[in-house]
Amino acid sequence: GIRAAVCWNEETARLAREHNNANILCMGARFVSIEKAVKIAKVFLETPFSDDERHNKRINKITNIEERGKSCDCKK
Repeated sequence: GIRAAVCWNEETARLAREHNNANILCMGARFVSIEKAVKIAKVFLETPFSDDERHNKRINKITNIEERGKSCDCKK
């Protein structure tokens, strides 16, 4: 699934990858300089998912919600 994270510094990028296995990086152009964005992207791309049990539980919860949504026959 898609797990997007808004990151404004290297720490938020690292945590998004380690804890949430984020695979989409979002940054606000108004608040992050190009130089800072490059640093953030580098950390995001180089940080692996931690694979800790508590983080896997979180990802599984998100996956379950995604799967339920796929079978939803919502016509609104």
